[in-house]
Amino acid sequence: MKQIYIHPLPVRIWHWINALGFLVLIASGLQIRYLEIAEVVSFKTAVDVHNWIGFVLIANYFLWLGFYMFTDKITVYLPEMNSEKYFKDSWRQIKFYGYEIFLGKVNPHHPTPYHKFNPLQIMMYQIVMLLFVPIQFLSGLFLWDVKQFAFWVDLLGGIRIVDTIHVVMFIVFSGFLVMHLYLITLGHTRFAHIKAMLTGYEEVDDGGKHAQPSEKK
Repeated sequence: MKQIYIHPLPVRIWHWINALGFLVLIASGLQIRYLEIAEVVSFKTAVDVHNWIGFVLIANYFLWLGFYMFTDKITVYLPEMNSEKYFKDSWRQIKFYGYEIFLGKVNPHHPTPYHKFNPLQIMMYQIVMLLFVPIQFLSGLFLWDVKQFAFWVDLLGGIRIVDTIHVVMFIVFSGFLVMHLYLITLGHTRFAHIKAMLTGYEEVDDGGKHAQPSEKK
């Protein structure tokens, strides 16, 4: 086994702020919408917490964007330039997640500091980070101050439409969180990927492959 430094410190800080922030947003958002079911905190407190954490995550998002846009680490989000190879690699990854993992097969993707994501992760993270996250942040901003953003709210069809968009994105992110929590358990140990996001180091075998559960000593 050897270790490779795959998660730089700025990425780890961003990740944990983002993770904790989204959990607070989900909890406070549920309290705002379902206050009549269970009042854990007051409506005003829930709204204030939701708004402030939202602004923290917006700032955090731009720190993430700046880090990747102005460093050579942007390659982790760039797909294979050879489209034929990209689709072949994607199909191999689909087969691995679909059934090969249950047969004890080795993950076909071997991460490096500049290519740590497999093709499916690259596609998913581009959609989430460049489309879904901005939509959620913008819809949240419009709901935060409807009068100030009245033009955009009206352009989108009114506050009910904006609110619906915000709720739909909440459902999407909740589903993504469940999937993410499952996928992070697929390392050579159940907590290997969590440990890597704390220390920055990913454990791989000497051949550059992820160690599999059957290889543990």
